Amino acid sequence: MHRSRLVISALLLFILPHSPAAAEPAIGVAMDDFSYTDTSAEPTNQTAAHERRLSAFMAALRRDIGAGGRYRLVPSAEDGAAFKIIGGIQKSSTLVQWAKVAVIDVGAKKLVMDKLYSFRGDSDEAWERAEIFLSREVRAALGAQAQVALAVFDFELEDMTAASAGASAASDASYLAEVTGGVREALGQSGRYRIVDVGGEAAKAGPLRDCGGCEAAIAQKLGADQSLIGVVRRVSRTEYTLGFQVRDARTGAVLARGDSGLRLGADYSWKRGAVRLVSDRLIESQQATDAPRK
Repeated sequence: MHRSRLVISALLLFILPHSPAAAEPAIGVAMDDFSYTDTSAEPTNQTAAHERRLSAFMAALRRDIGAGGRYRLVPSAEDGAAFKIIGGIQKSSTLVQWAKVAVIDVGAKKLVMDKLYSFRGDSDEAWERAEIFLSREVRAALGAQAQVALAVFDFELEDMTAASAGASAASDASYLAEVTGGVREALGQSGRYRIVDVGGEAAKAGPLRDCGGCEAAIAQKLGADQSLIGVVRRVSRTEYTLGFQVRDARTGAVLARGDSGLRLGADYSWKRGAVRLVSDRLIESQQATDAPRK
């Protein structure tokens, strides 16, 4: 009867809706209006038209950089900007314009993008095409730099069976280490996360699944942006569930979580299940959020 209740509880994890990955804290980006210079020596004064087109260009560029929620536009570094975008446009002839764009990593005080582009035409359509192209270039440059520092703590075992066998402790520890290593590798290879070495900090707090979110403070101490903890729940020797939770290291807010529901398989299958869960509920979910405008 006791085992039946455990199995029912595990099944409920599968039946109840899973919490989707929440949006991660947006990365602050400051962007000044681009300068504009006309050296084409055309006889017609086009100042008003250029001012209008530049205004529309900047509005669209800010909109496209902020699309998807990964980046938020802020006035300056003092307001939380991790990156600053600057640029200028020069009209050199009737048909040729140049756009200079630079992206600065504010914290590291270094250029992460510094490029010069040319585009043909001086019509509304030409400016719109240029903006679409430049917004993609800038987002690509930001995406290459804006990795999330993630502290992935060792997965823990919650043994719900009647016999929490001491004899299997060594093999359990080995399989849990494989789970943690597999998850860290998958997250690191995604290109979105930089895995932070947690060392022995977590061991001082005891089981993190029961510490009320203390892992966030530990992660912040380690210099991470976010924390991830995971649990393998053993229902029986051939039945288990998996779960993980991601928190913002600064605020402790839960950003994402996932539960696998009941799975059948021996302990050697924990790694495969955990990697699949994190890939489906965290990596692929955030990649879909980051997809740029077509």
